[in-house]
Amino acid sequence: MIDRVMMQAPMNERCVYVAVHGGAGYHGVASEQNVKSALKRACARALRGSQLDDSSALSVVERAIAVLEDDEYLNAGYGSNLTIDGTVECDAAVMDGLSGDFGSVGAVPGLKNPIKLASALLRHSREPDPLGRIRPMTLAASGAYSFALSQGIQTIAPNEMISPRATHEWQKWKSRLDHPADGDPGCLPQDAMQDTVGAVAWDDEGNLAAGVSSGGLLLKYSGRIGEAATFGAGCWAQQSRSERSGMACSISGAGEHIMRVGLARVLGEALQSRQSDDGELDTHHVLLRILNQQFTEPLHQRGVQMPNAGVLLLTKEQGEDDEAVPRLWCAFTTESMAVAYANTAKRSPKASILRRPALTDSAVNADKSSVFITALPIHR
Repeated sequence: MIDRVMMQAPMNERCVYVAVHGGAGYHGVASEQNVKSALKRACARALRGSQLDDSSALSVVERAIAVLEDDEYLNAGYGSNLTIDGTVECDAAVMDGLSGDFGSVGAVPGLKNPIKLASALLRHSREPDPLGRIRPMTLAASGAYSFALSQGIQTIAPNEMISPRATHEWQKWKSRLDHPADGDPGCLPQDAMQDTVGAVAWDDEGNLAAGVSSGGLLLKYSGRIGEAATFGAGCWAQQSRSERSGMACSISGAGEHIMRVGLARVLGEALQSRQSDDGELDTHHVLLRILNQQFTEPLHQRGVQMPNAGVLLLTKEQGEDDEAVPRLWCAFTTESMAVAYANTAKRSPKASILRRPALTDSAVNADKSSVFITALPIHR
């Protein structure tokens, strides 16, 4: 399925661009307005801070995701899905396209904003170590929590991360797991929040960054680490040495499926290869090929009937007069994906719940694709 709306804005306008997502999965009508409102707030806060505070792409991403983590209608930070033991354990990561630096935390409890810890770890990795040790890219569980304390990052009592909604869902499905009716606990419903939130940004110097944050699967094993903490899986950002091409993406969906493929990095490498060929970059074709041939088909061969993934992608491409221009894409294999975007020239964020049209059997056979791809006008 294709909905292509091309857009561009010259770098010399010195805009800051931000786009966020509330996950790929299923978004019911009842929660649609709450999700869209959260996404709009994230864009607005990220851009407002770019004028008052740090305007780097990395900081824009961090601010946007922190807002999403504070919203109970999204599966990150407060309100995250609960583990099998009834606790909140969060994953988060950020990546800087200019330097390639990466920082992530996994299965960490008691943190109001896991994305702030991931960002702090990234910045910490840039500092020289007094003993010449290699600084970590990823910390998990109690080690991540201890590092947060050392960096002055806000920690809270673990039970304060648990929302009433998350408690209700946990009690219902834990009871069914422990006491299945007729030996069958049933399957988690389509509208169970399993998704990840994230952001991509382009700063006023033309640099790119990406980030991701997640509470993980409902009833996940304690200590489980998903794609939101895994290098090359949940987010990726890169730029050419000339800084005239690049990309930043944030991924959502079934973590184990995404990690097995290394989806974010695979997408970055494919786009870089196309740009290196000096041919016209067909981002739609790259997204379709990666999600079909390198994600869906291998997982089908493993017996996975419905591999779930969503991609929010910001690319830097050559426009008219050899100017670098931003283009924003969204692609997903799920029923829907929630996105919003804005820029400093026109600050009013636009938010949408993108929904994949239902396919008839004949349409599926003709297209051989369950991927929905759209380009979004981030410059307007």
